[in-house]
Amino acid sequence: MKNILIAMLLVQAIWAQQPTKRIEFEAPESYPEGVAFDKAANVFYVSSARLGTVGKVTKDGKYTALYSDSSLKSTYGLKVHPDGKKLYICAGDANYSKYSTSDTKKKMARLLIIDIKTGKKTADIDLALLVPGDHFPNDIAFDDKGNAYVTDSYADVIYKVDTSGKASVFSKSQLLHSAGVGPNGIVYHPQGFLLIANNGSGALIKIDMNAPEKGAKVKIDQFFPGADGMLLNDNATVTLVQNGGVNKIFRLKSTDNWNTATVAETTSIEDRFAFPSTAAVSGSETWIMNANFSELTEGNNVPSKKFSLQQAVFNPVKR
Repeated sequence: MKNILIAMLLVQAIWAQQPTKRIEFEAPESYPEGVAFDKAANVFYVSSARLGTVGKVTKDGKYTALYSDSSLKSTYGLKVHPDGKKLYICAGDANYSKYSTSDTKKKMARLLIIDIKTGKKTADIDLALLVPGDHFPNDIAFDDKGNAYVTDSYADVIYKVDTSGKASVFSKSQLLHSAGVGPNGIVYHPQGFLLIANNGSGALIKIDMNAPEKGAKVKIDQFFPGADGMLLNDNATVTLVQNGGVNKIFRLKSTDNWNTATVAETTSIEDRFAFPSTAAVSGSETWIMNANFSELTEGNNVPSKKFSLQQAVFNPVKR
């Protein structure tokens, strides 16, 4: 009886350490970084840091290309516009592209707009003309009027693209600056401000829509170096993805309109996310893109064929 009990406990321990469920899909060499969920079509859209292709993934793991263009090097963050008809995509050449050239490396910063129904490009906006220097268009958020805000992680700025396609520099706040990768994940809060994850400094930055050059650090009891994508779950809750060796997902809570925040929940280290980058919500489920970039930084000579979206399951943080 004692042996049976020990065996049962071992099985329970092994089961408890299993990663959360995944949607695996085959997209050879793509290394998807961004993910967005389309409620109407019930599919995920994923980008490609290596090939520049934009694809869609069904919940049973079928991948098909939605948009490809020989001029693209890498695609990163992408979001479905609030009207549900358009997909906005960050396109650049920051690091991992198979097709990188000296003319585009750290120089390209484009915002593509794709008609979801037809898969055709309706706009291609050059953001690199707005600011000199290196560029890395990384993530997107929309305000309540449908305007887009794009982080540039090398230029340390946030661009605004209005609904007519007119682009401008929205913020060059000093709090966006960082050595290496700067402003990354971004969300719009309906109280009239943006929250931005600074990848290099690990800080969460709050920028008022009416005073974009100022900004303030959200006071939190920890920093998040390697902070990547974010989601606004509700007015008081943000999901933040952290890679850089931490490879965990956090739920942050605020009771004072994001002047301060606390870490309320986090995923388990046993979930073994593989360089998580961005997140998307489908119903009550939060899905994380496993970008697998560690394979590229380690110089893997055999690029992966399969990638995965992994569900985030959160546990309360004990204090």
